[in-house]
Amino acid sequence: MNQNSISQRKNPTRRKSLIFRGKAALLQARRGWQNLFDRKVKRFSAADELENWSVVAESKTALWTEASAAERFLVAGKIQNLRLAARKINGLEIPANEIFSFWAHVGRTTRRKGFVAGRELREGCLIPSIGGGLCQLSNALYDAALQAGFEIVERHAHTQIVAGSLAETGRDATVFWNYVDLRFKSAAAFRIEAKLSANHLSVRFRSATKPEKLIQIVAFGKNKSLKTRNSEAENVGSCATCGIESCFRSLNPEANLDFGRTAFLLDEFSPEFDRYVSETKTAKDFLLLPIDGKRFRKANYAWTNEGFGATKQSFLITLLRSYKSRKLAAQGEKRQLNLLAMSEKLASDYARKLTFNQTHIVVQQNLLPFLWRGGHLGGRTFDVLMTALPMSELQKRLDFACALHPESKTLGDFRAERSLIEAETEALRAARKIVTSHTEVAGLFSEKAELLSWQLPPAKVSEKRQNEKFTIVFPASTVGRKGAYELREALRGLGVKLIILGAQLEGADFWRGFEVEKGTSNSIETADLVVLPAFVEHKPRRLLQAAAHRVPVIASKACGVETIAGVTSIEIGDTDSLRREIEKVIFAQNYPTLKEFVSNREISV
Repeated sequence: MNQNSISQRKNPTRRKSLIFRGKAALLQARRGWQNLFDRKVKRFSAADELENWSVVAESKTALWTEASAAERFLVAGKIQNLRLAARKINGLEIPANEIFSFWAHVGRTTRRKGFVAGRELREGCLIPSIGGGLCQLSNALYDAALQAGFEIVERHAHTQIVAGSLAETGRDATVFWNYVDLRFKSAAAFRIEAKLSANHLSVRFRSATKPEKLIQIVAFGKNKSLKTRNSEAENVGSCATCGIESCFRSLNPEANLDFGRTAFLLDEFSPEFDRYVSETKTAKDFLLLPIDGKRFRKANYAWTNEGFGATKQSFLITLLRSYKSRKLAAQGEKRQLNLLAMSEKLASDYARKLTFNQTHIVVQQNLLPFLWRGGHLGGRTFDVLMTALPMSELQKRLDFACALHPESKTLGDFRAERSLIEAETEALRAARKIVTSHTEVAGLFSEKAELLSWQLPPAKVSEKRQNEKFTIVFPASTVGRKGAYELREALRGLGVKLIILGAQLEGADFWRGFEVEKGTSNSIETADLVVLPAFVEHKPRRLLQAAAHRVPVIASKACGVETIAGVTSIEIGDTDSLRREIEKVIFAQNYPTLKEFVSNREISV
């Protein structure tokens, strides 16, 4: 909008604003009364019966449409409102010949429900308004309804056009609680899918059939010609940029130029992520922890207490998770379901703390699918702090190990539900960056991954004790996913001593015929070799401990420590390679020089 147009327009007054509100209240009351007796207007529920039906229409529009940095806070408010409204509409399944009503499902937009000030087109200006910006969703619904050939029961065109909106092509539908509604229906049942990516709003309709002939009935409102409306597009201004101080709605354009914060959503401490957050978090960013920084895994964070967020609810969730974990078996479906349930509760608690001005999220992996499924990451960019394989890859890995060892009591005891796996897969695909120390995880994401350095623990200064018999430490419980079967086969006939640092969950007789004893984490420091041929290993802390004390390590690539000095990597399930690498270490210890080897065999050099 040019400055001449701005100066020629009469400023809105508080008196006119009060008159508008009075008229709107009367119209809202009348429409509310009509709706009480209108049996055609119903609320429908989200379901999944039609989720595999064909897409018959899709409308996709850009979210970040500000013309100036000073407008960004209003656009972010709009996106927050779209997040909330899209969640109320996404997944709705509408029976044949039933009427969908926008306001019947979105409801009144209030601060109490989480709606914020977004931009609303009123009296020729884009003004701040609670719930503002929902017209982008109604525009997309109307556009998709036209594509699908649905019957339009009620639709109102905007009186003016915002550049870049669907109003430029006459495929718009304005809404204003509750008397300016959007309503449509179809002769066949249909499903609505409304989602936000980082940069777009997408609305899809799924149905079994698509009418051949487009039916459009406008029951309310008057349509201006597209030519007339386009001529008014130049006269739309914004309260954030107009600069008319005499207008009571005028905003300070400098106040929001530094708009946008990052929220860090953490659950479990690791020194690698501790350093990463310390180096990336700024003073204006926000950090959510399950408990306060002093108690969070006894970690001394490098950042200040500014921006910390710990709630009573998240603290109770953490305590409950810990309590239930102690009561459950160390392995099995119930334990995994408890972990998932607690992650979902914590993600839900964190989601309530997010504010519209947090435009970038750094989230820990276990919280990711729940935040994505709830629509909380839409309209935001986000990075993922990953310690584990994606669930889709993890389950393939477990299926592979289970096929190798069908006799295992642990390899086939749990698989996550398909919808949760799909949610994580979609979220990882949409993530801006994957942050991890795990080399195998990083390798799955190519250029999107940021590989952090593992932080080795401090090593004690002590003289290494000479073991009477070559001693190998298996730094895990005896379970199939840690490579217990491969290690047992590789050690046959080698005559070594084996120390196990966990429970024997594959059965009490698993190590029969071997010299085995139960050890502690200190056993690693005096071992001759540490071996972990795991199919799955997400927290290789004991391998890092061994490396810090310069104890040789043989580990599968699944352990993610290929960048650590002193680690020999092998492929998962490769028993022959494992045995060869173990024999090399035994040989090197028994015969540190070729001369000693030849001397012991009475062969002249």
